[in-house]
Amino acid sequence: MKDIKKLLWTENTRKILNNCRIFDLYQVEKRSPLGEVGSFFLLDAPDWITVIPLITDKNGINCFLMVEQYRHGSDEITLEFPAGMIDEGELPLNAAKRELLEETGYASGDLIEIGSVSPNPAFMNNIIYTYIAKDLVSTGKQNLDSDEFIHFHLIPCIEVIEKMGTGRYSNGVMMMALAYYQRWLGAGF
Repeated sequence: MKDIKKLLWTENTRKILNNCRIFDLYQVEKRSPLGEVGSFFLLDAPDWITVIPLITDKNGINCFLMVEQYRHGSDEITLEFPAGMIDEGELPLNAAKRELLEETGYASGDLIEIGSVSPNPAFMNNIIYTYIAKDLVSTGKQNLDSDEFIHFHLIPCIEVIEKMGTGRYSNGVMMMALAYYQRWLGAGF
């Protein structure tokens, strides 16, 4: 590999433009490796988790426990794996346990981290951690945030795999999680 230092930009200034509930927006001035100055916009966002809950239904079919909810950005109802932000000072594993329980009312006896990725390093600084949840036990009660309205469903794994990236399965973060799941199974990419 060539000298990566020749690719690095250095930060000159950073100015906060807006402080939002789920991210802060910054305008950053940076100097290129050749000395040219550019202005960029960055989102400083908390890290996220995605949980892939595995469960076998009463007919012996392997299923994912999926959440159905409205998404403001796309103005659509989507089907997704349970997911959410990691609270400040919270470990990713604890956030995975919390989000699974809050959104579905299920607890997991076995959570396994299967990957982490930057959702869009072009302008975001956060990481998404993906977990498999096995040995699920229903508590019978969701504990949703005041702005969350979520139904949960058991959906056969094969259906989710076949439909991911289309229709109600349009969330790109969920596609990343499914890729980690398939690698975890040994299916590769």
